[in-house]
Amino acid sequence: MKKLLLVAVVLFTTAAFCSTWSNVTLVDTMCAKKVAANPDAHARDCAMGCGGKSGFGIVTSDQKFLKFDDSGNQQAMALLKSSDKKDHLRVTVDGEEKDGTIQVKSVKFD
Repeated sequence: MKKLLLVAVVLFTTAAFCSTWSNVTLVDTMCAKKVAANPDAHARDCAMGCGGKSGFGIVTSDQKFLKFDDSGNQQAMALLKSSDKKDHLRVTVDGEEKDGTIQVKSVKFD
């Protein structure tokens, strides 16, 4: 019984810190402030070019920018490379946010 309770507590606390951001726009860090008012217009080619230098993150509906950790940057670049989207880079991100940075578990297009 104690082991079951311990497992339940560990699962609950782990799940409590994971978040999902849905229907948010993927942008590169370098352009995040410039495109915050209309992130859907930000071009994929720009995101790939600037993101390779500065990294990536998301712009939320309230125009807040949350940057990705290294793993998230790698996942974002791979996602952009595998896509033919020109703009409107809406994604769903699973991860844990700490001090404005998301420790990304997964990122995928909506």
